[in-house]
Amino acid sequence: MRVSTGRQAAGDVSIPSQRDLTQRYCEGQGWLVVDEFVEPGASATDDRRRVFQRMLEEACSPERRFDVICVHSFSRFYRNGAEMELTIRKLRKHGVEVVSTTQPTGTDPSQELMRQIIGVFDEYTSRENGKNVSRAMRESAKQGFWNGATPPLGYRIVEAERRGTKIKKKLEIDPAKAELVRQMFDLYLHGDGSSGPLGVK
Repeated sequence: MRVSTGRQAAGDVSIPSQRDLTQRYCEGQGWLVVDEFVEPGASATDDRRRVFQRMLEEACSPERRFDVICVHSFSRFYRNGAEMELTIRKLRKHGVEVVSTTQPTGTDPSQELMRQIIGVFDEYTSRENGKNVSRAMRESAKQGFWNGATPPLGYRIVEAERRGTKIKKKLEIDPAKAELVRQMFDLYLHGDGSSGPLGVK
């Protein structure tokens, strides 16, 4: 089970939904769920995911406890078509199948092709979404809005305007910390009066 962003993870909607659907699917197949591998706020465009790697290590271990990895959709497993296929083939060599509860496929050639098409489409969608998000963030920054994250020292985040349900934010000088920042720059440039600039011998 996986969600792509910290915001999705904080909302705690997608993970419980995936868990419920996956458990019901497994019950319908007569499978016993022996473990869950949950990754809140992790991208599936590559395999640099701690929980994902732990799952693969266990799946390829002689002492593995399962022979099926059940995911809500293949995009929860991978969003890189080529890497997904290589990983699925690696798992099959160890007797483990990857099954989607919402995109049923099999092992005959036509079903294999369908899974590969799904993987390529998921990768394309992920890249397009990334481009659109980056474009929107650049435009927002050009308009003077803050895109998120911790503000620089000496600034604070304030509401700038509302666009429907969306709140646009911007940075403004934080009076409580601004003097500290000015002092830091002054010390760097002029020192404390008893020596030269701070850090210069």
